[in-house]
Amino acid sequence: MKFRIPATSANIGSGFDALGIALSMYNEVDIEESDRLEITSLDDVEVPVGKDNLIFVSACRLYEECGKPVPMGFKIAQSNVIPMTRGLGSSSACVAAGLLGANYLLGKPMSREELVNIACSIEGHPDNTTPALLGGLTAAAVEDGRVYAVTLHVADKFRFAAFIPDFELKTSVARGILPKTVSREDAVYNLSRSALMAGSLATGNVENLRVAVGDRLHQPYRMGLIPGAEDIFRLSYEFGSYATYISGAGPTVMSIISRRYEEEFESEISRELMERGLGNWRMVILDVDSRGAQRIKRQQRADIQ
Repeated sequence: MKFRIPATSANIGSGFDALGIALSMYNEVDIEESDRLEITSLDDVEVPVGKDNLIFVSACRLYEECGKPVPMGFKIAQSNVIPMTRGLGSSSACVAAGLLGANYLLGKPMSREELVNIACSIEGHPDNTTPALLGGLTAAAVEDGRVYAVTLHVADKFRFAAFIPDFELKTSVARGILPKTVSREDAVYNLSRSALMAGSLATGNVENLRVAVGDRLHQPYRMGLIPGAEDIFRLSYEFGSYATYISGAGPTVMSIISRRYEEEFESEISRELMERGLGNWRMVILDVDSRGAQRIKRQQRADIQ
Protein backbone atom coordinates (compact mmCIF):
# COMPACT_ATOMS: atom_id res chain seq x y z
CA MET A 1 0.00 0.00 0.00
CA LYS A 2 1.21 3.47 -0.83
CA PHE A 3 0.73 6.59 1.27
CA ARG A 4 1.40 10.30 0.82
CA ILE A 5 2.18 12.42 3.87
CA PRO A 6 2.44 16.22 3.89
CA ALA A 7 5.13 18.37 5.40
CA THR A 8 4.06 20.42 8.38
CA SER A 9 5.08 23.76 9.85
CA ALA A 10 4.62 23.99 13.60
CA ASN A 11 4.21 26.89 16.04
CA ILE A 12 3.56 29.58 13.39
CA GLY A 13 5.39 31.99 15.64
CA SER A 14 3.22 32.40 18.71
CA GLY A 15 1.48 29.00 18.87
CA PHE A 16 4.33 27.08 20.52
CA ASP A 17 3.53 23.33 20.64
CA ALA A 18 -0.12 24.10 19.79
CA LEU A 19 -0.50 25.37 16.22
CA GLY A 20 0.59 23.59 13.07
CA ILE A 21 -0.24 23.54 9.38
CA ALA A 22 0.03 20.91 6.66
CA LEU A 23 1.73 22.03 3.44
CA SER A 24 2.04 20.77 -0.13
CA MET A 25 5.40 19.05 0.11
CA TYR A 26 5.11 15.28 0.40
CA ASN A 27 6.88 12.10 1.36
CA GLU A 28 5.61 8.85 -0.12
CA VAL A 29 5.83 5.49 1.62
CA ASP A 30 5.08 1.96 0.43
CA ILE A 31 4.48 -0.50 3.25
CA GLU A 32 3.46 -4.15 3.40
CA GLU A 33 3.81 -7.06 5.80
CA SER A 34 6.75 -9.38 5.23
CA ASP A 35 8.64 -12.23 6.86
CA ARG A 36 11.64 -9.93 7.33
CA LEU A 37 12.41 -6.26 7.76
CA GLU A 38 13.41 -4.59 4.52
CA ILE A 39 13.67 -0.78 4.42
CA THR A 40 14.83 1.10 1.35
CA SER A 41 15.15 4.73 0.33
CA LEU A 42 13.91 5.47 -3.18
CA ASP A 43 16.12 8.54 -3.48
CA ASP A 44 19.58 9.57 -2.32
CA VAL A 45 18.48 10.30 1.26
CA GLU A 46 19.94 7.96 3.84
CA VAL A 47 17.32 6.52 6.21
CA PRO A 48 17.61 4.11 9.15
CA VAL A 49 17.21 0.56 7.82
CA GLY A 50 16.91 -1.21 11.16
CA LYS A 51 14.36 -1.44 13.92
CA ASP A 52 15.01 2.18 14.87
CA ASN A 53 13.31 3.35 11.65
CA LEU A 54 10.46 5.58 12.82
CA ILE A 55 7.98 4.27 10.24
CA PHE A 56 8.65 0.73 11.46
CA VAL A 57 8.47 1.77 15.12
CA SER A 58 5.13 3.52 14.56
CA ALA A 59 3.65 0.62 12.59
CA CYS A 60 4.60 -1.82 15.35
CA ARG A 61 3.07 0.50 17.94
CA LEU A 62 -0.30 0.37 16.21
CA TYR A 63 -0.28 -3.42 16.06
CA GLU A 64 0.40 -3.45 19.80
CA GLU A 65 -2.34 -0.90 20.49
CA CYS A 66 -4.80 -3.11 18.59
CA GLY A 67 -3.69 -6.23 20.45
CA LYS A 68 -2.45 -7.84 17.24
CA PRO A 69 0.80 -9.78 16.86
CA VAL A 70 3.48 -7.70 15.21
CA PRO A 71 4.57 -9.23 11.87
CA MET A 72 8.06 -10.68 11.60
CA GLY A 73 8.85 -7.75 9.35
CA PHE A 74 7.70 -5.13 6.89
CA LYS A 75 8.78 -4.02 3.46
CA ILE A 76 9.04 -0.24 3.61
CA ALA A 77 10.10 1.97 0.71
CA GLN A 78 10.47 5.70 1.34
CA SER A 79 10.59 8.73 -0.94
CA ASN A 80 11.97 11.58 1.16
CA VAL A 81 11.06 14.95 -0.31
CA ILE A 82 10.58 16.57 3.12
CA PRO A 83 14.12 17.46 4.25
CA MET A 84 15.17 15.91 7.54
CA THR A 85 15.85 17.96 10.68
CA ARG A 86 14.84 21.19 8.99
CA GLY A 87 11.67 22.08 10.92
CA LEU A 88 9.24 20.75 8.31
CA GLY A 89 7.88 17.74 10.17
CA SER A 90 9.96 14.94 8.64
CA SER A 91 9.72 12.81 11.79
CA SER A 92 5.99 13.43 12.11
CA ALA A 93 5.57 12.34 8.49
CA CYS A 94 7.27 9.05 9.37
CA VAL A 95 5.01 8.57 12.40
CA ALA A 96 1.91 9.32 10.34
CA ALA A 97 3.03 6.96 7.57
CA GLY A 98 3.69 4.09 9.96
CA LEU A 99 0.41 4.50 11.83
CA LEU A 100 -1.76 5.01 8.77
CA GLY A 101 -0.07 2.18 6.88
CA ALA A 102 -0.49 -0.25 9.76
CA ASN A 103 -4.10 0.84 10.23
CA TYR A 104 -4.89 -0.07 6.62
CA LEU A 105 -3.02 -3.37 6.87
CA LEU A 106 -5.15 -4.25 9.91
CA GLY A 107 -8.44 -3.32 8.22
CA LYS A 108 -8.72 0.21 9.66
CA PRO A 109 -9.68 -0.60 13.27
CA MET A 110 -8.64 2.88 14.44
CA SER A 111 -10.31 6.19 13.62
CA ARG A 112 -8.24 9.14 12.41
CA GLU A 113 -8.76 10.79 15.83
CA GLU A 114 -7.37 7.72 17.59
CA LEU A 115 -4.34 7.79 15.32
CA VAL A 116 -3.82 11.44 16.28
CA ASN A 117 -3.64 10.43 19.95
CA ILE A 118 -1.13 7.66 19.32
CA ALA A 119 0.97 9.87 17.06
CA CYS A 120 1.21 12.52 19.77
CA SER A 121 2.30 9.95 22.34
CA ILE A 122 5.11 8.86 20.00
CA GLU A 123 6.22 12.36 18.98
CA GLY A 124 5.70 13.97 22.39
CA HIS A 125 3.63 16.96 21.23
CA PRO A 126 0.75 17.43 18.76
CA ASP A 127 1.75 20.46 16.71
CA ASN A 128 3.25 18.50 13.79
CA THR A 129 1.62 15.07 13.96
CA THR A 130 -1.94 16.44 14.13
CA PRO A 131 -1.84 18.45 10.87
CA ALA A 132 0.14 15.63 9.22
CA LEU A 133 -2.84 13.33 9.83
CA LEU A 134 -5.74 15.79 9.60
CA GLY A 135 -4.49 18.40 7.13
CA GLY A 136 -5.12 22.14 7.21
CA LEU A 137 -4.39 24.44 10.12
CA THR A 138 -4.79 22.67 13.44
CA ALA A 139 -4.96 23.95 16.98
CA ALA A 140 -4.35 21.17 19.48
CA ALA A 141 -4.12 20.61 23.23
CA VAL A 142 -3.34 17.47 25.22
CA GLU A 143 -5.33 16.47 28.31
CA ASP A 144 -4.79 13.15 30.12
CA GLY A 145 -3.08 11.66 27.09
CA ARG A 146 -5.82 12.67 24.65
CA VAL A 147 -5.43 15.24 21.90
CA TYR A 148 -8.22 17.76 21.57
CA ALA A 149 -7.90 19.39 18.16
CA VAL A 150 -9.79 21.53 15.71
CA THR A 151 -8.96 21.87 12.02
CA LEU A 152 -9.43 25.27 10.39
CA HIS A 153 -9.62 26.16 6.73
CA VAL A 154 -6.96 28.70 5.78
CA ALA A 155 -8.09 31.57 3.55
CA ASP A 156 -7.19 30.96 -0.08
CA LYS A 157 -5.33 34.27 -0.34
CA PHE A 158 -2.34 32.89 1.58
CA ARG A 159 0.70 30.96 0.43
CA PHE A 160 3.69 29.80 2.47
CA ALA A 161 7.27 30.47 1.37
CA ALA A 162 9.71 28.07 3.00
CA PHE A 163 13.33 29.25 3.23
CA ILE A 164 15.29 26.03 3.68
CA PRO A 165 19.03 26.20 4.49
CA ASP A 166 21.62 23.59 3.62
CA PHE A 167 22.31 22.76 7.27
CA GLU A 168 20.38 20.83 9.90
CA LEU A 169 19.25 21.68 13.41
CA LYS A 170 18.29 18.82 15.68
CA THR A 171 15.05 19.34 17.59
CA SER A 172 16.71 18.17 20.80
CA VAL A 173 19.23 21.00 20.53
CA ALA A 174 16.59 23.60 19.67
CA ARG A 175 14.45 22.49 22.62
CA GLY A 176 17.36 22.23 25.02
CA ILE A 177 18.14 25.92 24.70
CA LEU A 178 14.68 27.04 25.87
CA PRO A 179 14.06 28.28 29.42
CA LYS A 180 12.14 25.98 31.74
CA THR A 181 9.89 28.75 33.05
CA VAL A 182 8.46 31.96 31.58
CA SER A 183 6.88 35.04 33.08
CA ARG A 184 3.13 35.54 33.17
CA GLU A 185 3.58 38.56 30.92
CA ASP A 186 5.31 36.45 28.26
CA ALA A 187 2.73 33.69 28.57
CA VAL A 188 -0.12 36.14 28.01
CA TYR A 189 1.78 37.74 25.14
CA ASN A 190 1.92 34.41 23.30
CA LEU A 191 -1.56 33.22 24.24
CA SER A 192 -3.20 36.31 22.82
CA ARG A 193 -1.20 36.20 19.63
CA SER A 194 -1.68 32.49 18.97
CA ALA A 195 -5.46 32.94 19.17
CA LEU A 196 -5.16 35.95 16.87
CA MET A 197 -3.05 33.95 14.41
CA ALA A 198 -5.54 31.09 14.12
CA GLY A 199 -8.44 33.46 13.61
CA SER A 200 -6.58 35.64 11.12
CA LEU A 201 -5.46 32.76 8.91
CA ALA A 202 -9.00 31.40 8.87
CA THR A 203 -10.68 34.71 8.07
CA GLY A 204 -8.00 36.12 5.80
CA ASN A 205 -7.29 39.17 7.93
CA VAL A 206 -3.81 40.14 6.74
CA GLU A 207 -3.51 43.21 8.97
CA ASN A 208 -3.28 41.08 12.10
CA LEU A 209 -0.55 38.70 10.99
CA ARG A 210 2.53 40.83 11.74
CA VAL A 211 1.34 41.16 15.34
CA ALA A 212 -0.01 37.60 15.60
CA VAL A 213 3.32 36.04 14.69
CA GLY A 214 5.04 37.70 17.66
CA ASP A 215 6.67 35.31 20.11
CA ARG A 216 8.62 35.39 23.36
CA LEU A 217 8.76 31.67 24.20
CA HIS A 218 11.09 30.08 21.66
CA GLN A 219 12.17 32.15 18.66
CA PRO A 220 14.38 34.67 20.52
CA TYR A 221 16.38 31.74 21.92
CA ARG A 222 16.57 29.73 18.70
CA MET A 223 17.51 32.59 16.40
CA GLY A 224 21.16 32.36 17.41
CA LEU A 225 21.26 28.70 16.39
CA ILE A 226 20.34 29.54 12.79
CA PRO A 227 23.06 31.49 10.91
CA GLY A 228 21.44 33.83 8.42
CA ALA A 229 17.94 33.65 9.93
CA GLU A 230 17.81 37.31 10.87
CA ASP A 231 18.80 38.23 7.31
CA ILE A 232 16.02 36.01 5.93
CA PHE A 233 13.49 37.69 8.25
CA ARG A 234 14.54 41.15 7.06
CA LEU A 235 14.58 40.12 3.42
CA SER A 236 11.13 38.53 3.52
CA TYR A 237 9.54 41.57 5.15
CA GLU A 238 11.31 43.88 2.73
CA PHE A 239 9.62 42.11 -0.17
CA GLY A 240 6.13 41.94 1.28
CA SER A 241 5.78 39.00 3.66
CA TYR A 242 2.73 39.33 5.91
CA ALA A 243 4.44 37.37 8.68
CA THR A 244 7.68 35.41 9.04
CA TYR A 245 8.61 32.84 11.66
CA ILE A 246 10.92 29.93 12.46
CA SER A 247 9.21 26.77 11.23
CA GLY A 248 8.99 24.28 14.08
CA ALA A 249 12.36 24.01 15.81
CA GLY A 250 14.09 25.40 12.71
CA PRO A 251 16.27 25.98 10.84
CA THR A 252 13.69 26.55 8.07
CA VAL A 253 12.19 30.04 8.10
CA MET A 254 8.60 30.36 6.85
CA SER A 255 6.88 33.41 5.40
CA ILE A 256 3.15 33.88 4.92
CA ILE A 257 2.71 35.70 1.63
CA SER A 258 0.00 36.79 -0.81
CA ARG A 259 -1.09 34.24 -3.39
CA ARG A 260 -1.71 37.14 -5.75
CA TYR A 261 1.91 38.27 -5.66
CA GLU A 262 3.67 34.95 -5.15
CA GLU A 263 5.44 34.99 -8.54
CA GLU A 264 6.90 38.43 -7.91
CA PHE A 265 7.94 37.45 -4.40
CA GLU A 266 9.62 34.28 -5.67
CA SER A 267 11.55 35.93 -8.49
CA GLU A 268 12.73 38.90 -6.42
CA ILE A 269 13.70 36.85 -3.40
CA SER A 270 15.54 34.22 -5.46
CA ARG A 271 17.70 36.96 -6.95
CA GLU A 272 18.32 38.66 -3.64
CA LEU A 273 19.39 35.45 -1.87
CA MET A 274 22.39 35.20 -4.17
CA GLU A 275 23.20 38.89 -4.15
CA ARG A 276 23.15 39.09 -0.35
CA GLY A 277 25.36 36.07 0.23
CA LEU A 278 22.51 33.78 1.27
CA GLY A 279 22.96 31.26 -1.52
CA ASN A 280 22.93 28.37 0.96
CA TRP A 281 19.18 28.99 1.43
CA ARG A 282 16.61 27.86 -1.11
CA MET A 283 13.01 28.96 -1.24
CA VAL A 284 9.99 26.77 -2.01
CA ILE A 285 6.49 28.25 -2.21
CA LEU A 286 3.83 25.92 -0.82
CA ASP A 287 0.08 25.74 -0.57
CA VAL A 288 -1.94 24.44 2.37
CA ASP A 289 -2.69 20.72 2.25
CA SER A 290 -6.27 20.26 3.44
CA ARG A 291 -6.43 16.45 3.52
CA GLY A 292 -3.49 15.24 5.55
CA ALA A 293 -1.91 11.80 5.13
CA GLN A 294 -3.70 9.71 2.52
CA ARG A 295 -3.53 6.34 0.88
CA ILE A 296 -2.96 6.77 -2.85
CA LYS A 297 -3.31 4.40 -5.75
CA ARG A 298 0.00 3.10 -7.01
CA GLN A 299 -0.52 4.56 -10.45
CA GLN A 300 -1.57 7.93 -9.05
CA ARG A 301 1.19 10.49 -9.44
CA ALA A 302 1.67 12.56 -6.30
CA ASP A 303 1.91 16.32 -6.57
CA ILE A 304 5.36 16.49 -5.03
CA GLN A 305 7.13 19.85 -4.85
